[in-house]
Amino acid sequence: MSLNNDTRQNVRSNLDISFSQTGEARTAGREGSESLGRARVPESPAGTDRTMEEIVARENLKEALRRVKANKGGPGVDGITCGQLDDHLKQHWPCIREQLLSGTYRPKPVKRVEIAKPDGGVRKLGIPTVLDRFIQQAVMQVLQQRWDPGISDHSYGFRPGRSAHQAVAQAQR
Repeated sequence: MSLNNDTRQNVRSNLDISFSQTGEARTAGREGSESLGRARVPESPAGTDRTMEEIVARENLKEALRRVKANKGGPGVDGITCGQLDDHLKQHWPCIREQLLSGTYRPKPVKRVEIAKPDGGVRKLGIPTVLDRFIQQAVMQVLQQRWDPGISDHSYGFRPGRSAHQAVAQAQR
């Protein structure tokens, strides 16, 4: 299908398409954009504190611990295994919790492991410590609960209960 010049001009004006290269992001026609609104308003420290309190809430942590143990996985640079995590948390949790709430917690370095590929090469893996995986899981659970409802129903990538197979089936429908 070919468009004549008048139709092309009409499409450009209706869609507010500009072909000039100014090197700056365009803002025309985006007044209602959520991302611009979020970029202008800095996150309040009080909101961050509430988020961290949700992250370190007992029920959230119990679920995070259950998931990390279910995933198993090897120890990181500190040598602590999934089976040892309970004891480690019993001994060190008050200090770790305080670090998380005060913003001073720092994850440990990632352990580098090379896995042989069938074609003769190697694949490099980074293995975080079990404690860091536990904290990542706890954070992910809270953030996912907040953000997932606002994501399009047509989005399938890295979403709970969704898969590439479901995306293909939806596209075929």
